[in-house]
This record gives sequence, C-alpha cells and structure tokens, in this order.
Amino acid sequence: MKKIFTLLALLLAFQCVYAQEGKPETVLMKPALLVIDVQKQYLPLMSKEDQDRSVEMMNWSIWLFRQYGLPVIRIYHTDEKWGPKPDSPGFEFYDSIKIEQSDPKVIKTYPSAFNKTELNKLLKEKGINTLFLCGLSSVGCVLATYMDAGNYDYEAFLIKDAIISHDAQYTNQVETIFNALDLNTINYMFKIRKE
Repeated sequence: MKKIFTLLALLLAFQCVYAQEGKPETVLMKPALLVIDVQKQYLPLMSKEDQDRSVEMMNWSIWLFRQYGLPVIRIYHTDEKWGPKPDSPGFEFYDSIKIEQSDPKVIKTYPSAFNKTELNKLLKEKGINTLFLCGLSSVGCVLATYMDAGNYDYEAFLIKDAIISHDAQYTNQVETIFNALDLNTINYMFKIRKE
C-alpha cells in the first residue's frame, strides 16, 4: 500500500510540474537510415534462413527513406587483425543491397558506429536527431550502435525484419526487447512528420 501512495505522490508531483511549465516543446523528427556492415565477408556468416528476407527488408527500408528524401548512410566495419581490408572484395556491401555511391560512408573499427568515427559529426551537419538502423549483426554492431545512440542524444529505432544475426532466435529476441518497428509504422511516422 505504501508503494501505491508513493507512486501516486510522484505522479501528482509530475503533473504539478508539467502544469507549471506548460506543454513540452515539439521537436520535428529529422531521421536518417544507418545501413550497417552488410559486407560480403560478414553476410554469409549470418542465419541462412533470414538472409533473403533481411536483405529484402533492408532494401525496402532504403527505398522508403529515398521516397521521403531522407539520408541513407553506409556503415562499414574493418579490423586490422580480422579484416576485411578496405581495398578487398570482402569489404564491399553485398551486391544486392541498393546503396548508392553518393550515400555517405562511415568506416568503423569498433562495434558502435559512433566510436572513433565521423558519424556524429556527419549527423549533426545534416541536422539529424533520429536514427533507424538495419543491417548486421543484431546482437553485435547494430545493437552496439543502437545502445550508443542515446549517449549522443539521438532517438534510435531498430527496423523489424531488416536486422540479422548468426541465430534467428537471437534476432527475434532483440526485436522484441527493443520494440523494433515495422516499415508500415515507420512510413506512418514519416507521413505525419510532413503534415
């Protein structure tokens, strides 16, 4: 019973503060899509049962962002010990991913695309405040970037069925735990953003 009264008191206090400050400031969502590590060396290591569906959903995500004139940013991973080297065939994105050479490119050496890269600077220059993530691995670099985004003051969302890992069950759990959004929901968010 004491916990209920404490909770009610906190809610009442919040309501009083809210009433004094007025309505919160409305911030226009300025989104970008991060397509993470869909490289020839890494994609074959992912769950075979999810590869086709995930690549298709990544491409639909890219298409949706292009329809709204929103940035698509390519993220590549390299490592001195494990590769792939930037000038090697394994470094390049999988051929079926619909990226364009004009899409900004960030090369990382850590799981998070923010760690010791130019990503934050690039996003700030473009006025981006919201990130949508697709690619691989849902339990590795995608998740690390998603978790790190808040440290740089970005809202971040995972795109359902457009992330993949070595184990489809792990990806399903990540999508559930972090409330991955489907493309219909994202499309709706973009529609109301323009109104």
